[in-house]
Amino acid sequence: MNRILLILLVNFWRLVMLLPRSVHIGLGHLLGYVFYSISIKRNKFSKKNIDLCFPELSRKKRSDIYKLNILSSGKIPFESGMAWFWSDRRINKVLKYKIIGLKDILNEQLINNGVLLFFKHSLHLELDARLLAMNLDVYGVERAHNSNSFDSIQTSGRLKSMKGTCDRNNPIRFIKWLKKGKTVLYATDQDYGLGQSNIVDFFGHPAATISAPLKIIKTTKCKTYFLNSYIDKDTYVIDIESIELDMSSEISFSKELNLHMEKKIRKNPEEYLWQHRRFKSTLGKEDFYE
Repeated sequence: MNRILLILLVNFWRLVMLLPRSVHIGLGHLLGYVFYSISIKRNKFSKKNIDLCFPELSRKKRSDIYKLNILSSGKIPFESGMAWFWSDRRINKVLKYKIIGLKDILNEQLINNGVLLFFKHSLHLELDARLLAMNLDVYGVERAHNSNSFDSIQTSGRLKSMKGTCDRNNPIRFIKWLKKGKTVLYATDQDYGLGQSNIVDFFGHPAATISAPLKIIKTTKCKTYFLNSYIDKDTYVIDIESIELDMSSEISFSKELNLHMEKKIRKNPEEYLWQHRRFKSTLGKEDFYE
């Protein structure tokens, strides 16, 4: 993207985020219907994934999940804008949220235990991370954006409250964080190719699943927790729980983690980021998604 155009768009975005929350809600609904009414690739990816992962549901039910998912995606610019541009004070004043299990992580930090905090990609993940980081010292592992210019904006926004971020291809850095007793957010539910992954079922279908987590855990002796997030009426809920998974092999570990994640996704399927090509390495970019 042209850097000048990007700067103009981001400045406009910042201006929009100065408007009242009620305006953001209305604009989010409007944008959601715009997304739903036009044909874009990510809509197609979402529908393909939902139809594949919920074969037991009726066509109407899958269609309802898809519609809610696309409509909800209209809120992403505003939820991400709150995460990246708002002050802690404004967030606490305007948003309703609660964090379940926060004390457990704080206790781990008190005794200098590193925590690998797994999470799933929700539509509101940027806001989830901001809310958590406002209440807890936390670090994040991220994938660099395709645009270097936008990547710098994304990193700057995330560092508004997070203690640090690093690229997923720089494991030495976040391994050091874990060894020093830090808490690190880490997601495994995207397809990063077969080179660094094992084939493990996700919703009953083979998916390239990153193999690094078990190595990281064994190297750092860190604790493992899972963060689930969802919206309950108008309250953002972050639910953190300790998890113990089969560590006998990478595949066994990933299989149990995927199953745990599936259970959480099934509770609020419309809030999951189905727009990514989760099965591109196994079912094919062209064969399945095109």
